[in-house]
Amino acid sequence: MAIVIRMPEVLAGAVEAVLSQWMMQEGSEVSVGDTLAEIETEKANVDYQAEEQGRLARVLVGPGDTVEVGAPIAVFAAPGDTDDDIDAALAAAGIGQASGGSEPSAAAPADEPAEAPTVDPQETPKGAPAEPSPAQSGPVPPVPGGRIYASPLVRKRAREAGIDLSQVTGTGPGGRIVKKDLDAVAASGTAAQGTSAPAHSAVAAPTVPAAAMVSGDAEYTDRPHSGMRKAIARRLTESKTTVPHFYVSADCRVEKLLAARTEMNEATGVKISVNDWVIKAVAKAMLDVPDANVIWREDALRYFNRVDIAIAVSVEGGLLTPVLRGVEAMGLTEINSQVNSLASKAREGRITQAEIEGGSFSISNLGMYGTDAFQAILNPPQSGILAVGAARDAAVVEQGSLVAGKIMTVNLSADHRAVDGALAAEWMKAFRHYIEHPLALLA
Repeated sequence: MAIVIRMPEVLAGAVEAVLSQWMMQEGSEVSVGDTLAEIETEKANVDYQAEEQGRLARVLVGPGDTVEVGAPIAVFAAPGDTDDDIDAALAAAGIGQASGGSEPSAAAPADEPAEAPTVDPQETPKGAPAEPSPAQSGPVPPVPGGRIYASPLVRKRAREAGIDLSQVTGTGPGGRIVKKDLDAVAASGTAAQGTSAPAHSAVAAPTVPAAAMVSGDAEYTDRPHSGMRKAIARRLTESKTTVPHFYVSADCRVEKLLAARTEMNEATGVKISVNDWVIKAVAKAMLDVPDANVIWREDALRYFNRVDIAIAVSVEGGLLTPVLRGVEAMGLTEINSQVNSLASKAREGRITQAEIEGGSFSISNLGMYGTDAFQAILNPPQSGILAVGAARDAAVVEQGSLVAGKIMTVNLSADHRAVDGALAAEWMKAFRHYIEHPLALLA
């Protein structure tokens, strides 16, 4: 029996994703666990592994297409299935597709009827050049009056942006118009609606990214949100409005830590950062106060047996939080190596979804920018995030006398559903101990 394969929710809360490329060709036999396609989310690329076994009979979306979560992307056929069986499966999923065709056709949203393909009202005369086949590859220039290959989602976005698809050159298979083609048109400001829409028309005016505008005496520039920026905005708004934050602060003396770091770097030749020491101190404090190594779930508190810590990494257009796993068993040099590797992958766009998921705790360090102190927003479902400021000169009291010292201010943001105030204070006391007695981190 033919089975319709749908776009998975590879990122929690995501409503759409880009199918970057198919890893299997039509007609290939697919086993459970085989990598079927590569999917691009707002933050990372994900290998989508087949959950069903069968023959990849039809591909319904092309490389580069943006597809809503739950929309059909392919059809698997069982031995003995015919084109009629495949068409029946598509019809049951609400998709009409000609027998034997391979043109992608994603399902339209439930509240929006599927749009018929744009075709010339006149029949193509005999002897006229045939329209491009979806199997062809490479950019295909638009043909006046010719058929437009685009998914309903691309058509919807084009309408919202006021882009005339008949003027867009598709770079997908067979000249199919994909999301990146719309982005290129929007960036250049071309291929807008050829005629101005009437006042009652629902077609939006063209939106040109990064266009300088003038309002009164003020000039400004609008830059459309990237997918990553939208994801950050959505998740942090959800965190701040649904998770009860509370904060615990501490000023840590770091003269001993800085001296130990200098000595260790000279002895090993490895440039261990202050942040590496902080990561190790967080893991040690979790071992001392295991009740803090927890996340809130609706049915229970989940306690972890190892310490997985997410590290905030600044990347172009936003930030990512790759996760170090099993930090309690790592030495400082291994922590340094792992952090550098994950940070490089994040900045180069090579990070995978699996590498940014999980963990019960995050660290955000702005000390290298000279920030003295700040408070961070929790990264759900994690229950804690430590905001680390710069080590700075300060007057401190020792045995009743003022002396010069080095202070580093840290702020813990905690989820009060999972961590109470006394527990957070106990954890902070343990963390401060390790920062102020760095040799204990080498044990």
